[in-house]
Amino acid sequence: MTPSLHDLDGRIGEGWGGDPGPDGCHVNVVLGVRGSATAAALLGTFTTPAPGHTPILVVVGEAQDRYDVVWPPTIMINKATAVEERHQTITWGAGQLGTAQGVLDAVADGLLEPTGDLVVFVCIWIDPSASDETAVRSAARVAVRRAIGVAVEGRDPDAAQDLVLRRDEVTSPFYGGS
Repeated sequence: MTPSLHDLDGRIGEGWGGDPGPDGCHVNVVLGVRGSATAAALLGTFTTPAPGHTPILVVVGEAQDRYDVVWPPTIMINKATAVEERHQTITWGAGQLGTAQGVLDAVADGLLEPTGDLVVFVCIWIDPSASDETAVRSAARVAVRRAIGVAVEGRDPDAAQDLVLRRDEVTSPFYGGS
């Protein structure tokens, strides 16, 4: 059963798709209901691009004059600065298509309704050295669907409690200290 829109406002989720490596994909998702403070903040981000970070309305279609907007409306912004042409192409090509497919998978699975009253915001990380467009598209699709699942269904309480219990042993691949 699809949750009510009121219950979805401000929910967040994250997901990884693909193999660890340059063609994998990490996303954060925020859901906002039209007219809410959350939606206003998301739309503010949509209207304030920065060099190398361009928020887009996610569309699909074989040509620009035949684009079809994904419903619910989905705003995607890249987390990795895209300044090289190949990285831009993969981000706004494969990343956007995978994002669209992940949102549409969530609709097909009954997690979201295809309505204009909900805004899906996806922050997507694609490695600048990514090279396999098909792998990136697939990874983005999986990551977005997983993130929406966490946002809508919540996190497993046992997994959250386990993390608390292991808090002194947790690590990060980006931490080099002891």
